[in-house]
Amino acid sequence: MKNPLPDELYHFRVNPRKPDLRGDYFRDQTAIIHASPFRRLKHKTQVFFSPKNDHICTRIEHVLHVSTIATTICKGLGLDVELAQAIALGHDLGHAPFGHIGEKVLNNLSKKFGGFIHEVHSLRVVDKITRHGEGLNLTYAVRDGIVSHCGEKFQKSIVPFRKAKDLEKIRGRQSSPCTYEGCVVRLADKIAYLGRDIEDAITIGLITGKDVPLNLKKNLGSTNGEIIDTLVLDVVKHSAGKDRIALSDNKFDLICQLRDFNYKSIYNHPIILKSDKAISSLLSHLFQHLYNEYKTNGDDLNAYEKSSFLVDRYFGQFHLKRAELYRSERFPERCIVDFVAGMTDSFALESAREILFPQTVDYHTFP
Repeated sequence: MKNPLPDELYHFRVNPRKPDLRGDYFRDQTAIIHASPFRRLKHKTQVFFSPKNDHICTRIEHVLHVSTIATTICKGLGLDVELAQAIALGHDLGHAPFGHIGEKVLNNLSKKFGGFIHEVHSLRVVDKITRHGEGLNLTYAVRDGIVSHCGEKFQKSIVPFRKAKDLEKIRGRQSSPCTYEGCVVRLADKIAYLGRDIEDAITIGLITGKDVPLNLKKNLGSTNGEIIDTLVLDVVKHSAGKDRIALSDNKFDLICQLRDFNYKSIYNHPIILKSDKAISSLLSHLFQHLYNEYKTNGDDLNAYEKSSFLVDRYFGQFHLKRAELYRSERFPERCIVDFVAGMTDSFALESAREILFPQTVDYHTFP
């Protein structure tokens, strides 16, 4: 398999760098894993908000799962493992706190500021937000894979896009990756979360193993590891020697059945929907509070520093370090979206608790 565009484009960086012994794509990996947004993934929900259960998948585990699955497929197909790993490690850096409900709420709250799609925001994070606004200066191929990973759309096969794209103009999920490695990551993303979500749902008691249709257990596997193994081998077998990354008709049908089961029995479970409602309210209050603060204080860091709320002071510092970026944008209010999207679940909870609940007063100190 040979990628359709010139190598010079794939290796292009906006700010040229002198090559070193790591090579371009492994260099991108190191930049990603040393970046603050990557560190925060360990405290961001994948599907289930469960801060007291160490065995429930977090966002950082998910990107590592995607990386290992993509690596195995690329080894089977003779593709560039380091490129796929870099895309996988960076693909969810722009995810909001609290998983997909966080993304949905943030998108609704920010409609007049351009909306929020995590794939697009992940590119914004690596290009403009990280390192106090300097960005990570990643290669074109990695940036393309990140913005084009499209975690929601299920396809039986993916063909690399054969024309160069202006990545900054991408605003939705319609973009296909321009490398085979990006296509692999896009498919590995689904393989990584479908079986693991079932495993986690069983762990927390939402469902039992008996609830999973026998047809799926028989033909895909009864454990997350078996499901991954079945699908990875199927992708390698049905992509080798082809011009696309693909699943067989049978396995694609089964993966769609698995997706439908997850939506019916897990993602739309009454307990999850109840949790989503609480999270929606929490993020809405937090966003509105920061919006009001921004409209009042603007670029005045001193005003934020005088606030009794820690979240206001952090927001002021975040905004000041990227003030040049926001002054150049159509919607300077985007700073609120960027700040909230970067929060971990725990920081969002603490910040909401701070602004929604009164501070404790020791009445014994009064005369």
